[in-house]
Amino acid sequence: MSAPIIVTGAAGFIGMHVAERLLDRGEAVVGVDVFNNYYDPALKAARAARLEGRDRFRMVRMDVAQAEAFADLMSETGARRVVHLAAQAGVRYSIENPFAYERSNLAGHLSVLEACRRQPGFQHLVYASSSSVYGDRPGEGEGFKESDAAAEPVSLYAATKRACELMSFAYARLYGFPQTGLRFFTVYGPWGRPDMAYFTFTQKILAGEPIEVYGQGQMARDFTYIDDIVDGVVGALDHPPEAGVNRVLNIGDSRPVGLMDMIATLEKALGRTAQKVFRPMQPGDVTTTYADISQLQALTGYQPKIALEEGLPRFVDWHRGFYG
Repeated sequence: MSAPIIVTGAAGFIGMHVAERLLDRGEAVVGVDVFNNYYDPALKAARAARLEGRDRFRMVRMDVAQAEAFADLMSETGARRVVHLAAQAGVRYSIENPFAYERSNLAGHLSVLEACRRQPGFQHLVYASSSSVYGDRPGEGEGFKESDAAAEPVSLYAATKRACELMSFAYARLYGFPQTGLRFFTVYGPWGRPDMAYFTFTQKILAGEPIEVYGQGQMARDFTYIDDIVDGVVGALDHPPEAGVNRVLNIGDSRPVGLMDMIATLEKALGRTAQKVFRPMQPGDVTTTYADISQLQALTGYQPKIALEEGLPRFVDWHRGFYG
């Protein structure tokens, strides 16, 4: 039996779905998660329960920033591939809780890099970056290109993600193991993160509460359905770069959707009209994000399939089934 793939953040939104896809195709997976309380721990526990009932899966409760413990896990399992998704997410949360990002994102990424570079025969590290590294809107009619990463990120969260990319460039050059960073663009879908706008809007609309629409509703996002994201993550994992290369790729839908259009689609799926309270932009937010995905497409054949008009009703169906 081949060595397992380690997936960090396996009780998270993207991590659970990636682990399920890998298990579906016959891989052994070791999931790692700290199960913090950034959002509802019951949701994380329910995600983990879906995985823990599967053959060839083991969940390890661990903070990846514990470098010695993570290195021991790598050695014990013999893992030669890692999908590193564990991180403290959230642009707005980083304004109020900056030190959470120092440990989870910076120390956590360094811990993974050290363990990978010491592992005999290590093959590929795929890690999560973020579209936040770009700052604000792309050029007219063009998505953000990988070469356009902002020199001055507008949030601490973005700064930590860019710092992780730079650490990976250094480790690839110094130690020669292949790495791929994936800049995620606004991932949504069943089992999603409750701090995301589409999720909080759903909860408030169903409760008859008003929703706060920031940026006066003028923002746009590259909403990307979770199944499409998993296609790209697994495709990237299967196509490592050459030794000594840290490759950074966009992973998104490449079709920006206005915030008000997203809300209208959600209202239709819920069969209810939202009470909207318009607010100015919040610190750290950007107006528009959408991805140029040509590099990932050329590498893996990646092609997003699920438009928001199909994906949001799927999320609403899951939400009603999970929360009643």
